[in-house]
Amino acid sequence: MPDHQTASPWWASEQAKGSRSLILSSLAFSLMTVCVKQLNGRIPVTEIVLVRAIVSLALTGMGLRLAGVKPWGTAKARGLLFARGIAGSIALLCFFQAIEKLPLAAATVLQYTYPTFTALAALFLLGESLRKRIVLAVLMGWVGITFVVQPDWLTGDVQALPLIPALIGILGALFTALAYVSVRRLSATEHPLVIILYFPLISVPITLPWVIGTGVWPMGMEWIWLLGIGVFTQLGQIWVTDGLRRLPAARATSINYIQVVFAASWGWLWFSESISLWQIGGGGLVLIATMISLSAKNNQPT
Repeated sequence: MPDHQTASPWWASEQAKGSRSLILSSLAFSLMTVCVKQLNGRIPVTEIVLVRAIVSLALTGMGLRLAGVKPWGTAKARGLLFARGIAGSIALLCFFQAIEKLPLAAATVLQYTYPTFTALAALFLLGESLRKRIVLAVLMGWVGITFVVQPDWLTGDVQALPLIPALIGILGALFTALAYVSVRRLSATEHPLVIILYFPLISVPITLPWVIGTGVWPMGMEWIWLLGIGVFTQLGQIWVTDGLRRLPAARATSINYIQVVFAASWGWLWFSESISLWQIGGGGLVLIATMISLSAKNNQPT
């Protein structure tokens, strides 16, 4: 009797689903940065993170209730869940601070040095091998990001980035990498919503004392931007958790380079920032790096 079974189409594979989720997460996170930039620095960073955490708590709590999932996770994973929450909270505080003090493209590129940190952390902490295509994708993506940001040594512009905000941005990238590797490890045993829940659970007690002392009451459209930060970050967290569940950490984060292209696009469309030939070329390299990463077969055990 003939076998009528056929192979699943490529768009239904785990690799395609994971890649789709990561691209959607990059889009959501890029829209979140637009909302942060729209606040123009009047609202303290700790207050922005607190509002984002409250929105996430509400949405994640509803999701857990509808899914019938216990919120605390397995006992053996709680230490790593707390570590993921701490790393993610510090990363978000640093990233929002960089967005306030630096141009949007510059803050985004500093944040997107994290794929290198992630690849190294995944190598040492998870034992994931670094395939040659992934290394090539990471390096090419970093070159493309450099073109997008146009540092002074590349274009001859004498105005350099402020040192302290730049270092804060790099610190945020380091903690982002640690959070991503934690998510990759946790996704083997924990429900995605449980992993997401620990982010706001840690963020609220970290930021609340600061907000009580230095908080500013939002006005008018600031409420919309704050809500947008919470919603877009929540969507980004859901998609990135799903992507990291399906793909190795190094490969997944190389795909996320595409957020830099999104950031440059929003800078042009929303903030009337000009796009140079350097940025167009850099965006092309980022897209090529993403395609190289997509073409690398996932040979990790399920």
